[in-house]
Amino acid sequence: MTISAAMSTSVAGMQTQSQRLNTAANNIANASTPGYDVDPAGEMIDVMTAEQGFAANAAVFETGADMWDLLLTIKRD
Repeated sequence: MTISAAMSTSVAGMQTQSQRLNTAANNIANASTPGYDVDPAGEMIDVMTAEQGFAANAAVFETGADMWDLLLTIKRD
């Protein structure tokens, strides 16, 4: 896998986790709506899981960026 492919995959992962967080936030916000059945504990688990997933993907992206910087430094020398 190339560095750019890993970075692209991590961006897609961050977008997925952002959407997951958005869905959980909407479910929590609508929890008091009559007839809307939501499990607050399950939604909070989704929030925490999305947070961890986003952080993991961000770390992969940052590592890829660091690798690009290193390669550019080597190429300049």
